[in-house]
Amino acid sequence: MKQLIQSYKTGELDIFDVPLPVCMNNGVLIKTTCSLVSAGTEKMIVDLAKKSLIGKAHARPDLVKQVIEKVKQEGLINTLEKVWTKLDTPIPLGYSCSGEIIEIGKNIKGFSVGDRVACGGAGFANHSEINYIPKNLFVRIPDEVDDKDASFVTVGAIALQGVRQTNPTIGEKIVVIGLGLLGQLTVQLLKANGCKVLGVDIDQYKIEVTKKIGADEVCKSDELIEKVNSFTNGIGADAVIITATNPGNQLVYDAGIISRLKGRIIVVGLVGMDIPRDIYYKKELEIKLSMSYGPGRYDPVYEEHGVDYPLPYIRWTEQRNFEAFLELVKEKRVTPKLLTTHEFDFENALNAYKLLDGEVKEKYIGILLNYNSKIAKQKNVIQLNDNVCFSDKINVGLIGAGNFTKAIILPQLKKNKDFNLVGLSTATGISANSTGKKYNFKFISTDNKEIINNKEINTAIIATRHNNHAENVINSLKAQKHTYVEKPLCISENELEEISKLYKSLEYKPILHVGFNRRFSPLIQKMKLFSGNNAITINYRINAGIIPINSWIQDAQIGGGRIIGEVCHFIDTCSYLTDSLPINVYASAIQTGDKSIPDEDNLSIIINYSNGSLANITYYAFGNKKMPKEYIEVFAPNVAMQMDDFRKLFVYNKNKKRSYSVMNQDKGFKNEFIAFASSIKTGIPAISFDSIYNTTKVTFKISESLKTHTVIKI
Repeated sequence: MKQLIQSYKTGELDIFDVPLPVCMNNGVLIKTTCSLVSAGTEKMIVDLAKKSLIGKAHARPDLVKQVIEKVKQEGLINTLEKVWTKLDTPIPLGYSCSGEIIEIGKNIKGFSVGDRVACGGAGFANHSEINYIPKNLFVRIPDEVDDKDASFVTVGAIALQGVRQTNPTIGEKIVVIGLGLLGQLTVQLLKANGCKVLGVDIDQYKIEVTKKIGADEVCKSDELIEKVNSFTNGIGADAVIITATNPGNQLVYDAGIISRLKGRIIVVGLVGMDIPRDIYYKKELEIKLSMSYGPGRYDPVYEEHGVDYPLPYIRWTEQRNFEAFLELVKEKRVTPKLLTTHEFDFENALNAYKLLDGEVKEKYIGILLNYNSKIAKQKNVIQLNDNVCFSDKINVGLIGAGNFTKAIILPQLKKNKDFNLVGLSTATGISANSTGKKYNFKFISTDNKEIINNKEINTAIIATRHNNHAENVINSLKAQKHTYVEKPLCISENELEEISKLYKSLEYKPILHVGFNRRFSPLIQKMKLFSGNNAITINYRINAGIIPINSWIQDAQIGGGRIIGEVCHFIDTCSYLTDSLPINVYASAIQTGDKSIPDEDNLSIIINYSNGSLANITYYAFGNKKMPKEYIEVFAPNVAMQMDDFRKLFVYNKNKKRSYSVMNQDKGFKNEFIAFASSIKTGIPAISFDSIYNTTKVTFKISESLKTHTVIKI
C-alpha cells in the first residue's frame, strides 16, 4: 500500500510503498476514501521537520537539555548515535479520515466489513491507503453524511471540545480569534448553540469565508477592541475562544482586554501563556485549556487498548465527540463542504503541501485527499532488493524496530560483518519502510510469520513489546532458528515453563540468547577477573528514574512491570560475577501511598547463590536523575571494587589501587553481539540456558516474596 511519510531529519516528504498494517484484536483495518489535511497542525509539523538541526534545537530547547544530560552520563558518541537515530524516525502525516472497514479485530462488536466509518488519531488516521484504527477512534458515518464531510471528524471534535469547555448559553456573545479551519468550525458550532459570534483574523479572505458561514460580525485583528465594544454594547465578550497559533502572548492579552467582568477565555490554539495578571485579576476572568479531541486523548488505555470511560461519569469522550459532530453535519448545522477549498487525488498529495509551505500562492482552508477505491491487491511483504543470502552467514530476521532496536541493536548488527540483514517485520509499515531501507534489508513486512517461515533466515532477533516475546521465541525455536530475544525472555512463569519444556525437548538445540548485555561490558568482565573463584558479596545500586504509571512497560499484561522488564538485567550481572546460580531470594518494597509510582519500583532484593555468594540489589525509581544510574561494589577476600555507571572502575587489591575508565559508557552491547555470533559458529551458548532460566525465574519469585514477605526458594 502507499502512505505519505515525512523525514523528521531532512524534511523530505513523499509517498512510499509500505506493508499492510496489522489488524489487532481491538481495532479494524479501513480502506481510506478521504483524508483531511490539517492546515494548522500539519503545517507546524512540516515546517519543524524542514528546519536545520540548529533550527530544531531552537524550537525544542527542552530536548536540548535532555541531550546535554545524556552526554554527561553516557558520553558524546553514545548520545550522538541516539540523537541521529531519533532524527531518522519518519513522521506519518494526517489524523482525520473516512473509509470503509475491510478487516475486523476479534474484540470488535457491532460492525461489519463494508461499513463506512470516520476515524481520528495521530499515528492512526494517517494519509494512507489502508489504516489500522483502534476501537475508540472510529465511529459509524450516518447515511446522510458523505465521506468527504465525515473526514473532517477529528478537527470537528477539537472545535467541539473547545466549545464544550466554553459552556455557552443561548444568546451569549462570543469572540473567536483565529479563523482557520478550526476557527471556522468553532463559529458554526457556536451558532448551532444559539450564540452570537464575532470572528477575528488578520486574513481578509478568511474573514469573508466566516461571513458566508453565518458569523454575526467579523473584523480584522487591528479593529478588535472597537468592534467588540460595539458588538457587546460596551459590556465585553461573555467568552473568547482562541483558535489561532501564535508563540507570543498578544492573543491572551487581547482576550483579557475584550472580556467582560467574570468572562471566560478558552485556549484551543498554540499560543503563549504568560497571563497578564492585572487584567485577569481585576476582571476575575476564568481561563481554560481545551485538550484536543476531548477526554481520552493522550490516554493509551483509552486510545490503544480500547477501554472506554463510563458515560454517566464522562459524558463526552473523544469518540462521543466524533459522533456528536457527525450528527450536527447530518442535520446541516455544520457544513464542512463550505470550508473545502482544495481537493487532490492521493497520488498528487504533495501538491497539497505546496499550498502549506507557500510554494503555490493560493488561499486555502479545508484541503482534502481523495483515494482511488480500486486499490490494487495489497501485500504485507515488500521486496527492497535482490541481495544473495549465503549459508555461511548469520542471516538475520528482525522482529520489532522500536527506539531501542534502532538506537542499539541495529547499529551493532550493521557493524558486525558476521550478520547479514535479510528480513524485517514491524507492527507498522512506516517503521518497516524507513528502517528497512536505512539498513538494507532484503524485504520488509508487518507479519512476523514472514520471518519465522523464511528459509533463508537462520537467526531471528526478537525486539517487540514484552508480551510478544514468548510466542515469538517459541515459534522461532520450533522453526530451528537461532534466537536472540531482548530482555525479558517472557513475562509469566507459565510462559517460562513452556519455553523450558520446548527447549529441553529439541533434538537440535539452536542458540537461545537473551539480551543481558551488562555481563559483556569490559568493566564488568574486569571485575569478574579480579573476583577469582571465591564467594563474593555484591552491592548493586540502580538509580532507575520514574517510568509513568500509564507506560506500556508498567502494564502487567504488556510490559510485565519493571521487575520483570528491567531488574532481570541486574540479576544476570550478579549471577555472572558470582559464577553461580541463585538458590533463594527475599525482596522488600517501600510503602509510600504515591499512586503515580508503584511501590515495587523502589525495592531492595537479597539473593543467595549456591556457592555462598550474596547479592544485594537496590532499585530506585524516585531519586534524582542527575546522579549516575548504576553503581556496583564487589567484595572478595583481600579485594574490593567500585564500578561507576560503566565508565569508571576502581580495584583495591594487594595494597594497590588500580583505576580503569572509558571515554564513552560501555554497557557491553558490542561484545554481546560478538559473543552471540561466536556462539552460533561454535554451538556453545554465550549464556547457558540454566542461567537464562534462573534469572527469569528470580524475577517472578521477587514478586512472590513482595506479596508474602518471606524468603522464596528458586
